[in-house]
Amino acid sequence: MTWNVDDWIPPAEKYIFNFSSKEELKKWHLYSDAEFGGLSSASLEIKDDANKSSGVFSGNLSRDVTEGTKWNITRSGFCGMRSKKFDGFIDLEAYDTIALRIKGDGRCYISTIYTENWVNSPGQMEDNSWQSFVFVPKDNWYIAKIPLDHYLPTWRGNVIEAKLEMNPSRILGMSLSVNADGGVPGANSGPGDFKLEIDWIKALRTQ
Repeated sequence: MTWNVDDWIPPAEKYIFNFSSKEELKKWHLYSDAEFGGLSSASLEIKDDANKSSGVFSGNLSRDVTEGTKWNITRSGFCGMRSKKFDGFIDLEAYDTIALRIKGDGRCYISTIYTENWVNSPGQMEDNSWQSFVFVPKDNWYIAKIPLDHYLPTWRGNVIEAKLEMNPSRILGMSLSVNADGGVPGANSGPGDFKLEIDWIKALRTQ
């Protein structure tokens, strides 16, 4: 019996999500500040264009808050799309980069990776989140590549000031979100409409 070394090397890229059909959208759910008394709104649809399908994450960001809301929220103006938890874990140990083929509106979006809870105490059931900004140029398809070591550990949107490392072998899910405020210099911001088209999300092995 002979062994081929190529059989032991993972492929250079691995599809995680492919926005090619309405069935694929069932893997995601939407969230926004509207759950806490805000007035932002979002939708996720499939767009068919010249025999090519893509997902469209769009909506409106509002800083306003519903009058008399029971929630004591300190900020509003955010929307997101989060994948449902994988059946088990996605193992990306062999990869070093997340790539997204996207077409945007000049805003800055946030890419989040959720991993098994090992940073927080065992009594805390929330997944650990790791986030990175994604600036999306306007009106043209663009492949954004984010090295995994560029994702920062966060707790409810705030960076954790501690030296932590992501465990890429225990990934539970992902999300994309957008805020009315913040982001990278030069990106569009503020309340108003947003629109992000998504073709696919992959893991890459670049080294």
